[in-house]
Amino acid sequence: MRVGVLTGGGDCPGLNAVIRAVVRKGIEVNNWEVVGFRSGWKGPMTGDSRPLGLDDVEEILTRGGTILGSSRTNPYKEDGGVDQIRATLAEQKIDALIAIGGEDTLGVAKRLTDDGIGVVGVPKTIDNDLGATDYTFGFDTAVHIATESIDRLRTTAESHHRALVVEVMGRHAGWIALHSGLAGGANVILVPERPFSVDQVVEWVESRFERMYAPIIVVAEGALPEGGAELLQSGEKDAFGHVRLGGIGTWLADEIAARTGKESRAVVLGHTQRGGTPTAYDRVLATRFGLNAVDAVADGDFGVMVALRGTDIVRVKLAEATAELKTVPPERYAEAQVFFG
Repeated sequence: MRVGVLTGGGDCPGLNAVIRAVVRKGIEVNNWEVVGFRSGWKGPMTGDSRPLGLDDVEEILTRGGTILGSSRTNPYKEDGGVDQIRATLAEQKIDALIAIGGEDTLGVAKRLTDDGIGVVGVPKTIDNDLGATDYTFGFDTAVHIATESIDRLRTTAESHHRALVVEVMGRHAGWIALHSGLAGGANVILVPERPFSVDQVVEWVESRFERMYAPIIVVAEGALPEGGAELLQSGEKDAFGHVRLGGIGTWLADEIAARTGKESRAVVLGHTQRGGTPTAYDRVLATRFGLNAVDAVADGDFGVMVALRGTDIVRVKLAEATAELKTVPPERYAEAQVFFG
């Protein structure tokens, strides 16, 4: 049996751990041939692939990013894209695909399954916003990176008695902001799920200054001021209809400075949250996902995604996995508000 594997969408730590698990179990247990497709869905469309052997994955467990490369290619937005994938799989004698990605990558996987191509999905996103799984790998590492950055920023903020606004990733879901803000002891946490009042933020900031401490504000890139709109880096949309967000941190820092008269600075963590070595938790979760994805392929159970429920790895339909985003519920945000100001 020949099985293809690809990584799509934004990169994150832990992708290589999945690839390693698929290759190790696929070859050593199932006696498969494993083929890696480069650059997400672009690989099967163009036939850009490489064989993956045991030596290819020997040293990649701790490596961030993905040895296969990634892209935001959508074959359903390309003329003849799905037919090109069919032709590639037939030409290279690929019996099934394992697609590692988030909402967009797995949305394509679901449609391909509906169109008769055997695909098994593995959930990846630093945003932790796939509703069918308790956690996605990449999230834990992103939170650790953001938390360490907040810890470092706190010391310089206190030294200069200034407010620091830390902008983290999170387009529609504020899980990174919530978890890193709580872990880093932030005084304000702003998430996309709840439009915020600038007046209230300023009140919390001034309360912190009154107690002779420097306020730390953590804001997700998709957070919205009441009555405001998303701040865009670019209005250009990608193949899945997404625009590039960014700038809310700088805008908020300027508002705080103007309203309080206190020095305020913004720090955008950006892609530092995606890079580097995965945490132990993400390495283990990614490895378990990869092993169980191999089992799903071996069982011929296509159109599913492996998911974490409690401590167990289960299979859920791709339709369920991509049905809706998992966002921060009001009660979770209310818990965090105890520490604001």
